[in-house]
Amino acid sequence: MRIDTYFTVPEVDVPSIAEATVAVIDVVRATTTIIEALANGARTIYPTEATEDAVRLASSLGREDTLLCGERRGRKIEGFDLGNSPGEYTAETVDGKKLVMSTSNGTRALMVGQEGKRLLPAAFTNLAAVAREVGEDEHLVIICAGEDDRFSLDDALCAGHLIQRVVTNSDESHEFNDAARAARALASARAPTRQILSLAHGGVALAELGMAADLDICAEVDRHDIVAQMIDQAIKRVGA
Repeated sequence: MRIDTYFTVPEVDVPSIAEATVAVIDVVRATTTIIEALANGARTIYPTEATEDAVRLASSLGREDTLLCGERRGRKIEGFDLGNSPGEYTAETVDGKKLVMSTSNGTRALMVGQEGKRLLPAAFTNLAAVAREVGEDEHLVIICAGEDDRFSLDDALCAGHLIQRVVTNSDESHEFNDAARAARALASARAPTRQILSLAHGGVALAELGMAADLDICAEVDRHDIVAQMIDQAIKRVGA
């Protein structure tokens, strides 16, 4: 297997991912929130880049069973039903609902990642499930959402632990690009804990907004044994 990692969205060599399985990571918080929502019964999640696109799509889907979700600069978008805190996405709130989501970094990474053969949102909360799902693939591309086109420690750490899981679960040989090697080295040195997430820029920013409690879920490794896949700009739980 070949494993390539990109620490920011602009780095992605889009033509090279066409035949690859793509895992998109935004630990703090979009992919963590997506997995939480699906685990709690959300039917489908539709990521969009622009707020205006989200509003139009939600209207076309029918607002009676569609929730508008997302954030800008960490805060819930004015007029939206939910922000981007995974704890908001309880079964009581999202079960049976369609969600239209727009976030500062994660949904943009998902838009780029859909150029791959298949796309799986990944986070610490479904790490084992994603590692198992991609274990037999020939080419895995990991796209870290980053933060405003900059390196993000939490996403890189999650990428490294995903790579470690894939390698450990397989007897075959693996090839890595330099970013994948760096992510593995980071993972070998740091466990995925709430403390390490709190030291990353995203964690610090959440604390400043009074949302540090979100990190409890973001750091919970293998909280859910589920795989999600994005097909035709719609994310659904595999096998549901």
